[in-house]
Amino acid sequence: MANAVTVEKKYLTVVKEEGIAEIHLHINKSNSYDLEFYKEFNAAIDDIRFDPDIKVVIIMSDVPKFFSAGADINFLRSADPRFKTQFCLFCNETLDKIARSPQVYIACLEGHTVGGGLEMALACDLRFMGDEAGKIGLPEVTLGVLAGTGGTQRLARLVGYSRALDMNITGETITPQEALDIGLVNRVFPQAETRERTREYARKLVNSATYAISNIKLSIMNGKEMPLNVAIRYEGELQNLLFRSEDAKEGLSAFLEKRQPNWKGI
Repeated sequence: MANAVTVEKKYLTVVKEEGIAEIHLHINKSNSYDLEFYKEFNAAIDDIRFDPDIKVVIIMSDVPKFFSAGADINFLRSADPRFKTQFCLFCNETLDKIARSPQVYIACLEGHTVGGGLEMALACDLRFMGDEAGKIGLPEVTLGVLAGTGGTQRLARLVGYSRALDMNITGETITPQEALDIGLVNRVFPQAETRERTREYARKLVNSATYAISNIKLSIMNGKEMPLNVAIRYEGELQNLLFRSEDAKEGLSAFLEKRQPNWKGI
């Protein structure tokens, strides 16, 4: 990426350019992670949250055939139960930052996405997958545990109780097309085009009404946990903010003047 700002860490690389941040995972051959990775991941998310220039974030893998296989089994096996509980808590806190961030997060899935890898993708706002990316699912039950970093909760809210229960209690993985059919992923692209098509989508968002998009995300994300009457009031408060924005004035003027708006993101 030309003129990009790149920060390389041991387990990931962050590339920022023209309003988009890409988080590239390169942990090991299956992107199986431990606490040290999540510390880097958490720090990257914190940095992005406080960067006003970044409007969209793409999480992707630079490892062939895998987005992520989730937590490293050897790491979990060697840890005591209390440590594993705190590890899951830290992962959940990190993923919740993605869900609550004003930026739109997109998971670009070009390889197998299972266990904690899927839980990472579930925390994102959108999931785009290659048609030959491999399998996607939550096989934790086959280890005698559950998907403890959002897998039982975020999946149920996304695809419904029965489908989430079926996937969690059988541990079966599904294909990209099956994931699209149940609403687990938003779009499936030809495998070789997945990364660039995801970037095209991100660029389109960056070049549009980003202040409105940010508030739309927060309205949907936070509102779905509220009673409807409270959520409608919350939606109204966000709309009041937007009515006072420069972008709202510009959008209305551009519409009446029959021209393309010049968005400022404020």
